[in-house]
Amino acid sequence: MSAVEPLQGTQVALEPGADAQSRASRAGGALQGWQTLFYKEVLRFWKVSFQTIAAPVLTALLYLLIFGHVLEDHVKVYERISYTAFLIPGLVMMSVLQNAFANSSSSLIQSKITGNLIFLLLTPLSHWAWFVAYVGSSVLRGLVVGAGVLLVTVWFADLTLVAPLWVLVFAVLGAALLGAMGLIAGLWAEKFDQLAAFQNFLIMPMTFLSGVFYSLHTLPAFWQGLSHVNPFFYMIDGFRYGFFGVSDVSPWLSLGVVGVALLAVGSLAVHLLRIGYKIRH
Repeated sequence: MSAVEPLQGTQVALEPGADAQSRASRAGGALQGWQTLFYKEVLRFWKVSFQTIAAPVLTALLYLLIFGHVLEDHVKVYERISYTAFLIPGLVMMSVLQNAFANSSSSLIQSKITGNLIFLLLTPLSHWAWFVAYVGSSVLRGLVVGAGVLLVTVWFADLTLVAPLWVLVFAVLGAALLGAMGLIAGLWAEKFDQLAAFQNFLIMPMTFLSGVFYSLHTLPAFWQGLSHVNPFFYMIDGFRYGFFGVSDVSPWLSLGVVGVALLAVGSLAVHLLRIGYKIRH
């Protein structure tokens, strides 16, 4: 997945908040400030859903077809669970995380570079309104893509759902965490290649080294210890627990780690928005 989404076909995302407000009003009455911004951000990715939703679903399906076919008879992670079944929740969560990050980060960097961010700065929206709208829309996009991946991959294995509440909790918390990280990346980056570097050298390695394609107990001791400092591992391991009822670490430990990470990253994102970091010159 590319770190930055093309501008083609995303004119809705570049419209001033007033136009999004008028659209929302016609749809069902006036909205509050954060709701209008949230509505605009949802329209931004929904108008190009073939790129923002269908493309990630296809990518995950290709991962499943290739890795599942090659490793199905060679890798055994849990008793009575096939490798393909093990792989599906990991691919779902990976898609949720990557697309939640891409949503907020690409929206901010596009607005900064094209200059239309001024329309938001002129509004009386608080930093909390920005945070809720950008992270909320990122969570929604992540969940929509994750649901799409699950829908097209569930037919390839006998998949169970032991604890659906754990699935929902880790999907929402993980998407919120990556949405907040996307906010930070979008605020920090001043051009597209900086955002690409953030994704390629931080988000992608942490995602692929988080247990999507393997179980932690199959690794040597050194790599197991390294994985324990990766918060992405806890998101995926806890999410997978909701399907099979087994995991490499306790889901409560995973919940604690993800919760603390979300609190830390979210607090930083809110602080940067409050001081207008790199958006008020």
